[in-house]
Amino acid sequence: MATEWLGSVVSINCGLTLGVYQGEVSSVDQAGQTISLRQPYHNGVRCPVPEVTFSSMDIKELKFLDIQNEASKCSSAATDATFRPTGLHSQSNNNAHPYASGHHSSTAPVTILRRGSSNSRGTALDTSRKNCVKNGGAGGLMRPKDTECFGDRTDEDLDTDFDFEGNLALFDKAAVFSQMDGINSRAINRAQRLSALAGQKPLSYRHDENILEGKPVIYRRITVPQHGGKEYCTDSGLVVPSVPYELYKRLLAAAERWGLSLERRLETIGVCSSQMALMLLGGPNRLTPQNDHQRPIVVILCGPHIQGAQGISCGRHLANHEVEVVLFLPSVAKMHESVTNEVTLYGKTGSKQVANVKDLPVTPVDLVITCLDCHENLLLREQSWYQSAAEWANQNRAPVISIDPPVSKQHQTVEAKWTLSLGLPLPLAEKESGVYLCDIGIPKLIFKEVGISYHSPFGCKFVIPLHPA
Repeated sequence: MATEWLGSVVSINCGLTLGVYQGEVSSVDQAGQTISLRQPYHNGVRCPVPEVTFSSMDIKELKFLDIQNEASKCSSAATDATFRPTGLHSQSNNNAHPYASGHHSSTAPVTILRRGSSNSRGTALDTSRKNCVKNGGAGGLMRPKDTECFGDRTDEDLDTDFDFEGNLALFDKAAVFSQMDGINSRAINRAQRLSALAGQKPLSYRHDENILEGKPVIYRRITVPQHGGKEYCTDSGLVVPSVPYELYKRLLAAAERWGLSLERRLETIGVCSSQMALMLLGGPNRLTPQNDHQRPIVVILCGPHIQGAQGISCGRHLANHEVEVVLFLPSVAKMHESVTNEVTLYGKTGSKQVANVKDLPVTPVDLVITCLDCHENLLLREQSWYQSAAEWANQNRAPVISIDPPVSKQHQTVEAKWTLSLGLPLPLAEKESGVYLCDIGIPKLIFKEVGISYHSPFGCKFVIPLHPA
């Protein structure tokens, strides 16, 4: 029975003291419980003796590296070349250098899988080694590159499945969840302490905390003695109440007594309304040197009163900004002095002025500014020039700005897309037009003189939009 294993290559582990031996089984003594290896390797180094005998008491582990097969049996030279450890390399054509008897290498022994193993890579490497020996001759040291890289050690544990259940059992879920509950409880206690100390002033501040205590924001900063019945709010939320025309008239009279004359007020209204018109025309995207060939066209419809003078002042400033302005002013016998002065200045711009509706542009223009109505005389709407101008504005498909329209229960004759109020808004009739407010430069104490508590809602602008509150 023991003779069947003769010629097989085995690896014998004799513990830490004696080490690991590899070699071909030469004899097996069942009576004496010994085994002999010829051409042995000790810890990967060729032994100086041709044969080594081991007792069963010294053997800790025995592995078969290659079982002897009667069909194909390699020569001793081939066996020597095939199972030479990869850590040994010949420096010449000789098979190996002689080693001293006391020399031991720390190189691990070669491990070759047994025949019939499910790992096909190990079988392929074993076959490639034998073929290489046959093709390389007696020298036997020629090795393929794949064997040099991957054939040193083959892990037999690759065929073992990973034990998921065993590793999951190592996870102590109770301890982890208890730790999480402890963190949550500490956070809750900290929040309760902070809420308890909310009424007390903190001793220190974070980098994102303000040292100075902020005051509550007051959105109703303007109060009036007589309410106009409507309220508006700005983009920042400030409340702007409307005032009746009688209070608004007393405010303008008080401003004139303190030096804010009608001429100065007209100039301010002209600048602010022209700025609003320029932005509606496209601003810097439209008014550029590259667009000189398509200058915007603006038609201003004015009446012979103060509101008409405000429109003429606006037209003068627009003409100074290279806007093509057409001024409509009817020829009437009685005309306000401020209108005459503004027309004289407007004539110095070289812009067009007409007194007949037939001379107005037939094609749609970029913008129409209407100042036909008057606060003092609402009967102007019955005049023929007024009706013809309003009809032209409604037929022309250009957007319309109405500057300082009067308070009236009647529907506006000209349908305006935007309405510009001055100083404080008047209670205008409900309509779809957007309301804007213009700063005409009245000081705070003049507001106080007529009983208005005033704080400017304009911020950094002179014209702001108003929204229904």
